[in-house]
Amino acid sequence: MNRKILIAGGSGLVGRQSADFLAASGYEVHLVSRRPSALPMPAIKEHVALSDDWPEIVARIKPDCSISCLGTTIRKAGSQDAFKAVDHDLVLAFAQASHAAGAQHFITVSSVGAMPASGSFYLRTKAEMEQGLRNIGFQRLDIMRPSLLTGGQRDDHRPGEAFGILLAPIADLLMFGPMKKYASTPSDKVAKAIAALANRHDGGVFIHENDSINALAG
Repeated sequence: MNRKILIAGGSGLVGRQSADFLAASGYEVHLVSRRPSALPMPAIKEHVALSDDWPEIVARIKPDCSISCLGTTIRKAGSQDAFKAVDHDLVLAFAQASHAAGAQHFITVSSVGAMPASGSFYLRTKAEMEQGLRNIGFQRLDIMRPSLLTGGQRDDHRPGEAFGILLAPIADLLMFGPMKKYASTPSDKVAKAIAALANRHDGGVFIHENDSINALAG
């Protein structure tokens, strides 16, 4: 299988796992990142450069499918503007470069609850990012909307997130019916779902919350 997959944010939790699953499935997997991955991935080609140089790398690779696992937090970024520069601006710049290089399929990791009218700056930014991707004109756009991610190996420690993960098994018991989409989402299931989507060719925009993610992950 010679289908080329390019992942931005491959050094993060979901990106790293997605890269592993895709490489194991026989895809030619490339990562573009601003810093080297913490773990060795011998079957995966990594391109480390400043984000301003990413369009040139994307143009050279000519991916069939690009995947954005880019993401930070307002606390880690230091301000709302710095957060938006990654979770909105950089995602769209990567997507635009991918489309210009010929990619017709784009997959992005967003968040459950993303809505333009949300009272949360985080969720509003995710919704604006999703709309920006729709406007680019990919033949197929898959938007992953997981809830709190559990499992996997994280590069950074986030106290609030760690506390949420600790409580997740209890909180998830209360998530049924319409609330099921807010139950915690194992990070490896998101990665497996992304890998399952990478070879889809039918057109359209597809939103994947917990039920869809679990079905795709198998």
